[in-house]
Amino acid sequence: METVLTALLAVAAFGLGAFPFSPLVGRVFLGRDIRDYGDGNPGAANVFRAGGQKSGYLAVFLDVAKGVPVVFLAHAWFGLPIAAVVIIALAAVLGHAFSPFLGWRGGKAVAVTFGVLLALPQYELLLVFIIFVVLGALFIEVDAWTVIFGAAGSLAYLAVTRGSSWEPWLMLGLLAILAFKHFDELRNFPGFRGRLVRWVQAVMRGTQFIV
Repeated sequence: METVLTALLAVAAFGLGAFPFSPLVGRVFLGRDIRDYGDGNPGAANVFRAGGQKSGYLAVFLDVAKGVPVVFLAHAWFGLPIAAVVIIALAAVLGHAFSPFLGWRGGKAVAVTFGVLLALPQYELLLVFIIFVVLGALFIEVDAWTVIFGAAGSLAYLAVTRGSSWEPWLMLGLLAILAFKHFDELRNFPGFRGRLVRWVQAVMRGTQFIV
């Protein structure tokens, strides 16, 4: 029974994750196909690029939110073991990344990754992921490498602190999906002149000017 329930919830998580909220928001609120903008990705970032700031925030909210319900129900309502919850969480992210509604071409899975981490009872995972993403944003130029740094840093942290538990396996799966979806951008090796370096340089230039 537990195996059947896990399979059913994994299918439900995949289906909800696959639902193309961002393209729908673009069509309904902007009258545009967001895949005609930016990198052609059917994700929330291209809703912003299509010219809708409010619509972009709505798309981000929906893409995050669709990673929450089934994962939350799996552990909070049905009390499934952690291994089953990991499978269901990865199914949600895979659904977003490879949506059958979009010809198996989905989004880059960043927002839904935040969603599944938010749905888990171990909030440390979400906190660690956010910390490493922020650090990556401060020091790395390429956004794709920032995301990968967040997942890889979280994986390294969890491997050291939770080596024999399920958390590293979840983060490894998320890292693999994110790396695959960002593969083209990852071909550009990151320059370590991120936002923090630019801020420091701007302050230094301002100080020199004042002096």
